[in-house]
Formats: sequence, C-alpha cells, structure tokens
Amino acid sequence: MSSAHLPPRDEEPAARRSMPNLASGWLSRLDLAPFRPRLVYSIKDYNRGRFFVDLGAGLTVGIVALPLAMAFAIASGVKPEAGLFTAIIAGFLISALGGSNVQIGGPAGAFIVIVYGIVEQYGLANLLISTVLAGGLMFLLGLFKLGVLVRYIPVSIVIGFTNGIAVLIALSQLKDLLGLMPAHMPADFVGQIRTLWAHQHQFNVFALGLGAATLVLLFSWPRLFASTRLVAASPRLERSLKVASRMPGPIVALVLLGGLTALLELPVQTIGSKFGGIPPSLPAFAWPAFTWDGVRQLFMPTVTIALLGAIESLLCARVADNMADHPRHDPNQELMAQGVANVVTPFFGGIPATGTIARTVTNVRAGATSPVAGMVHALALLLIVLVAAPLAVHVPLPVLAGILLFVAWNMGEWHEFARLRHFNFTYRTILVGTFVLTVIFDLTVAVEVGLVLACVFFIYRMSTLFRVEAVAPPAEGWPTGTQVYQLYGALFFGAVGKVEALAEQLPASNRVLVLDLQRLVAMDTSGLDALLQLRRQLERHGQALLLCQVNEQPLGLIRRSGHDARFGQANVLPTVDMALVRAAEIVDA
Repeated sequence: MSSAHLPPRDEEPAARRSMPNLASGWLSRLDLAPFRPRLVYSIKDYNRGRFFVDLGAGLTVGIVALPLAMAFAIASGVKPEAGLFTAIIAGFLISALGGSNVQIGGPAGAFIVIVYGIVEQYGLANLLISTVLAGGLMFLLGLFKLGVLVRYIPVSIVIGFTNGIAVLIALSQLKDLLGLMPAHMPADFVGQIRTLWAHQHQFNVFALGLGAATLVLLFSWPRLFASTRLVAASPRLERSLKVASRMPGPIVALVLLGGLTALLELPVQTIGSKFGGIPPSLPAFAWPAFTWDGVRQLFMPTVTIALLGAIESLLCARVADNMADHPRHDPNQELMAQGVANVVTPFFGGIPATGTIARTVTNVRAGATSPVAGMVHALALLLIVLVAAPLAVHVPLPVLAGILLFVAWNMGEWHEFARLRHFNFTYRTILVGTFVLTVIFDLTVAVEVGLVLACVFFIYRMSTLFRVEAVAPPAEGWPTGTQVYQLYGALFFGAVGKVEALAEQLPASNRVLVLDLQRLVAMDTSGLDALLQLRRQLERHGQALLLCQVNEQPLGLIRRSGHDARFGQANVLPTVDMALVRAAEIVDA
C-alpha cells in the first residue's frame, strides 16, 4: 500500500473551515487532533483480492487470540469470558477506529499484574470504573496530540518494567503449573512466594506434566518443520507439513493436551471445574455503579492503566511500522481509538485493552493489508464463542499456565541484562531499579521512581555540560580591572551554582565582569535569576556586569521578563569589542 491511501494534507484545514459556528470560539483555537480512522483511507481502492488476504490473516489472528484472551483474563483474576469479550469488542473497535493498518487490540500480558492488583484491592466493579476513566484519559491524550509524549519515556524504564511484568506473570502462573489450589492468592511478590510455599503439599505431578509438555511443544513447534529431509520424501507429506506449520502453537497445545486430559480424566483443574464454563453469548450492557468516593480512590489505578495502555499500544504500532510496508501509524488517532475501546468494553464486562505485539506480529506475517483483518479477527472470536463455548470446559488450567509462561519468556528482553556492562551507570541504575521495583512493589512505583531517577541523572548530565571559562586576555590586555568569561551550554536550574560562584572567584581589584553569551544556547528563569543575583553581588562591591553576544532565546527571556532595564540597556552589547569599550568607560569614570 502506498501513501495514496492517506488523506491529503489539505483536507484537514477544509474540514475545520466547515465546522459549525459554535466551534469558532475558544475550541477552534485549540490544536486538536482530527478524528480520522485509518480504515476510511485504507479501503479507498479495496478489492476482493485484498479482502481474502485480510480474511485469512484475521482468521489466523483470531485462532491465536483465543487461548491468550482466556489465559490473560484468568491470570488477571477475572473469569475467562472477560478476556474473550475484551478481545471481541475492544479488538473490533481498535481496528475500526485506530490509526494503524495492522495493529491488533485486546487484553494484554502487560495488564495482568495491574488488573489483578486492582481487583484484589478495589474489587471487580471498581476495575470496570477505572478502565472507563482510563479510556477517557487515553482519548484526551490523543485528542490533544499528546501521543508523542509517550516517546519521551526512556527506553531503560520501558525495558525495566517490561521484564519486571514478565517475571510477575511467570510467578502468577506457578500455582496452576504446580497444581496448587490456595483459597486466596495475594497480588504482591512476597505474598505470592509465601502462599506458594505454604501450599507446596498440594503439588500435582499431572499439572506439572501438562504445563511442561505445553512449554516443550510451544518452544519446539516452529522448529519441527525446519528440517527438509521429510519434505523431500513425499509431496503429500510436504503439503501436510505446510498446513500443520501454519497452525498456531497455542491452539495445537490447547487441542492436543486438552483432549488428552479429557480422555485420560487427569486430576487437574479445568475452566469447567473452576469457572463453570463460558457462556455462549455476549453479555448484556450493564452500567457500573459510579460514586465520587470510588472515583477519587481510583486516581492512581486509572492513570496507571491509561499510561501503560498508551505505552504498549504505541510501542506495538512502531514495531508494526518497522515490519510492514504500510503508511506509518497515527499515534493520536491510535490513542483515541484505544480510549473509545476502553470506555465501551467495561460496560460489557471487559477488562483493559491495548495494542498487542504478539497478535499484531502474527497479523503482519499473515499478510494483512488493512484494519479489516483486525475486525475479522474479532468476528472470528465471536463466532467461536457462539459455537464452541461448551468445549471450553475441558481446557486444563496448567496448559493455559504453560502458554502464559511462554508469553512471559517472549515478552521479556532478557538479553538486555547481559548487555548492561556495555552501558553507563545511569542506564544500568534506571533499568535495574525499575525492574526490581516492578517486581517487589508495583508498576506505578517503578515508573514514578524510574522517571525521577531519569530526570535527576539528566539534570546532572546537563549541568556537567554547562561551563564557565575565563578568557585569556590578548597581548595588549583588557581594560584595567576587567575580567572576561564565556558561558557554554544551557544555563538552567541545575547549573546556576557555577554562575553564583563567579563573584567569589574574581580578584579584589576587579571593576568590570564581561560575560560572553555567544555559546549560551538556552536559559531558564532560574538561570536569569542567577545572573540578576550575580549583578547584585557585583554592585555591592562597586563592580559592573556586562553581557555581550546574547543569543535570541536568553535575550528574549530577559526582555519578556522586564529585566533588561535592571541590567541596563547600555550593559547588554552585541559584540565583545563593544563590551570592552563600555568596560573602559566604566573604569575611567
């Protein structure tokens, strides 16, 4: 697909000119993102050939999403149908309204820890409310074109909390993998370890065998068809192997091991024994009970869901951009679509949704050309729920645990730990700190502390780049009692100490201090205040301060703040030579 499928650049102004008069007030002065789903432009030259390609891709992704949606829901502390409803409703809305050609939305592994913690602390009803509020926040982030802010989060923080979440997902699956059946599983890391240890006597060797078999099958499935010896033996065998290789590993594990469990009547927990099965229909619309007190206590969970959803969806969209030859995604439209999906889905019993990398990658590799593939994936899941829901009672929980352990392994960027020695102390501290805090405490604390550390290290780094250097006088020397210094870099609140110390460094015979600001690229109000403090210190000792070659940004700040009069117009000069002439006048006065 070419860029011709995107709207022309001049369409947006025309649309805004046609807005009603009510929008010509203060709203029209806001730079809001237009609501332009990629679907509208990607199907302008749609044809039957592309539809069948999208149909095949959507069906493939739907099959892959089936076990993942149930597994994510169970691991999040809700019923398996909540994951399926989220994949169907949110998946359809994200594809239909989003800003990417190939992104697939639905329940994601990154949300497992967050959702489980909210359910444990606040209850399921408050999870739905928090999801609705987070959806509204995501929509506003996109509407006000703030999607780009997500890219300002350092990659060390993203890797740290991603690996931390992967560890917590794996830990949460150990109880089903080992066949343990605690009455209550805490949300925190230490509590889960204690609970697992306290129930070790419930260990079920059949559960561990099913989980281990699932992991072996998932890791080996793509490699089973790498050998070409069997392919050359028979054309029929070659065709059979090609068909089998296209089957997703999780579905193969679910069907084979689920059938084996039912046939041998293995004593392990299944969806039927724990949840009673999955209803063969979509839930009815239900309005959650909103209360002001409830909304107030959900502030941090809401922000966490919104930020994590935004980060995950935009990272996923960027991965898809690098894999497919499609127009790049629109981050603001993607956030607005994520917002709509998260506002609507909870009213049907769904959980938070975002872009999902595994399903999006599957969609790209299956050849999807437009958002139609994502819509087909949602409809395929709906059809499976309506037709095959009774079969879900036989799905063993250890198999789903094995699938999630496989997801957690692929989710983590474990090689980054091995590469830490190649990076500086700042990168290592932020990545490891975020990882440890995510595992031991929670994601909110980890991201907050990670961002604070990143800001502190950035401020320190920028302050080291700022320099104040004395300029050596020429052979004929400066005017008597004159010192010249050059300022390099950015004079901001983290570097003002170097300017404040200047007055103490000057000799007692000094009469005039000239600051050459040609290489001062930026200055904030704290830097301006430091210059004013320096001027007052010099004035108390009968000395003068001259500024020369001031760049546009610092000079604009001085003038806008009204402090040019305090420096004196005669003391802010365009060149060093003119500053020295002025210094000679002050010395001779």
